[in-house]
Amino acid sequence: MRLKPGALLRFYSLCGILVQVAATKNKARGSQGQFPLTQNVTVVEGGTANLTCRVDQNDNTSLQWSNPAQQTLYFDDKKALRDNRIELVRASWHELSISVSDVSLSDEGQYTCSLFTMPVKTSKAFLTVLGVPEKPQITGFTSPVMEGERMQLTCKTSGSKPAADIRWFKNDKEVKDVKYIKEEDANHKTFTVSSTLDFLADRSDDGAVVSCRVDHESLNSTPQIAMQVLEIHYTPLVKIISSNSWPEEGQSIILTCESKGKPVPEPVLWTKDGGELPDPERMVVNGRVLSISFLNKTDNGTYRCEAKNPIGRNSTEYVLIVHDPNALAGQTGPDHALIGGIVAVVVFVTLCSIILLGRYLARHKGTYLTNEAKGAEDAPDADTAIINAEGSQVNAEEKKEYFI
Repeated sequence: MRLKPGALLRFYSLCGILVQVAATKNKARGSQGQFPLTQNVTVVEGGTANLTCRVDQNDNTSLQWSNPAQQTLYFDDKKALRDNRIELVRASWHELSISVSDVSLSDEGQYTCSLFTMPVKTSKAFLTVLGVPEKPQITGFTSPVMEGERMQLTCKTSGSKPAADIRWFKNDKEVKDVKYIKEEDANHKTFTVSSTLDFLADRSDDGAVVSCRVDHESLNSTPQIAMQVLEIHYTPLVKIISSNSWPEEGQSIILTCESKGKPVPEPVLWTKDGGELPDPERMVVNGRVLSISFLNKTDNGTYRCEAKNPIGRNSTEYVLIVHDPNALAGQTGPDHALIGGIVAVVVFVTLCSIILLGRYLARHKGTYLTNEAKGAEDAPDADTAIINAEGSQVNAEEKKEYFI
């Protein structure tokens, strides 16, 4: 069978349509596994945000970026929105990356990447813009401050998003007990935060450095700091230092009056027992130093040093006792009376011992002679006693008496 030319042309057209439909179905079937991938982005106000959309498998399907207002920014490599801040970074079948420079708070929101498959597939990326806090300022400070007065220092910073954190330090030591206030700015996006440090001024705070530190994630671990040096005025603190801890007659002594205050105290005033120094020739005052030469007992007494400044006055006392060097030597030398008493006791005990021993010997010797004379008890006269005594000597050979 032979077909007519018109019928043959219609046959080829029908075959082309069928092939095109089949290709479209295959393309749609293949695009079922394609998904655009995006990531959320955080950027500091004024910085540059990079938005990237990737597709692992893409058969020449177009990609598009749109802003939170659903305005197309880029369609493949073609720029759709006239904004000089938006630039193309990379465009291919697998990636569409753009950059937004000089980001402002109004740029924050949800951006959409679209993959034009059948049906269209999308992925969202949220752009977060951080508001940078302004440099903090400390208010409420007056100089100088009198000791005991209450001080209230306030540190404030604006424009932070989210709200910044404020910390107080005194000489690098953190102060915890502070007040913190957070207020939303008129743009309803950023915050103004303030913190108040409340304390009583003390002389130990004079010259101290009080600092207010603002911490925020937009500062990249480099906090903003405001500092204030405290100036505290206070009455003098007075102390007397002696050059001689054991002053003796004839020696010298130097008394130094140390006074510390702010403003610096005026020259000190020295007095003795509530009156003027009695002997200006020996008692010489040179600035804060009192020198006393050739000490004697009349120098004993209470010496007062007084210092004053515009804030007030203060004083301290030193009790001077001049010692007798001879009395000191007698106290430290040997006690002859005590030694003499000990020697007398020893001699007395020795003599008593000798006397007792002599009496003991004499008593035992008398007993011996008495026993020899027993032969005379029966003798009528002395001759007989002698004869009896001689006779008794014979018996003495048999019985001897020993004396020890």
